Amino acid sequence: MLPLLAFPQLGSAQSAYPARSVTLVEGFVPGGGSDIVARLLASRLRDDFGQPVVVENKPGASGTIAAQGVIRAAADGYTMMIASPSTLVVVPKATANPPYDSLRDMTPILQVASVPQVVVVPAKSPFRTLGELITYARANPGKLNYASSGIGAAQHLAAELLSRAAGVKMTHVPYRGSGQAMTDLIAGQVDLNVDTLPSNLPHIKSGAMRALAVTTPERVEWLPDVPTVAESGFPGFERTLWYMIVAPAGLPAPIVERWVSALNKALAHPETRQRLREAGFMLGGGTAGDAAALLNRETEATVKLLREANIRME
Repeated sequence: MLPLLAFPQLGSAQSAYPARSVTLVEGFVPGGGSDIVARLLASRLRDDFGQPVVVENKPGASGTIAAQGVIRAAADGYTMMIASPSTLVVVPKATANPPYDSLRDMTPILQVASVPQVVVVPAKSPFRTLGELITYARANPGKLNYASSGIGAAQHLAAELLSRAAGVKMTHVPYRGSGQAMTDLIAGQVDLNVDTLPSNLPHIKSGAMRALAVTTPERVEWLPDVPTVAESGFPGFERTLWYMIVAPAGLPAPIVERWVSALNKALAHPETRQRLREAGFMLGGGTAGDAAALLNRETEATVKLLREANIRME
């Protein structure tokens, strides 16, 4: 049995956290959505922690490589991760032999940001509204095709959710990345995409593509004249892509709360808020309990969609 004097020492060690640099792992290449959020937050976290916060990109396999490394790390608060539903939910639930279970192997810390998704068509598309597109899809099952960055990607799941809400059949055209999918959409090689707003906003503004609807419950400030999917005839439809800070399972509660406090402060900073909003991100925040509840809800909803749409990743 440990002597009683040992317990204050443990508490002191945790209160001194962090005593050295912290690594914030990002599972995709620099420049993507989660990378942008990670680097904006890291600069504020450095000020709060008084220690370096290093963003480390470990791309590959939809964030799986990064996630596996984080899961194997010590649960001491010095190796953290920023991740999206593709890494935390889709990979564990859409693969035959999942490499991890996020609900078991990770500690949710905070949902830090989210982005709307937007139904977009080429500029020369005959469809001016989502209603027109759905009417055509109902009369021509399977004829419309939609792009995505791969099976199980955010665009794939959003388009499938829309198809089911509308009771239509559309053909999925998976690409190996978002870049070529976007290029072919602009060129009219595919009919539509349900992609993230920050990636597509410049092309919408330039007139290279047309936005038909956004997937959020309310209209977004960046496209105030574009209706929601719910407004377009599908009440209750909602879909956003979120980013969450997670840690290895078993992270001590005091360190969890230290991160929650620091992240909420970072998100409240005027410069951080402005830069995220300018880039098309909606601000997150809240508690670790909120993050855990979100992860559970998203897992349940995604499992249902994967099963109904028969989506499996290799």
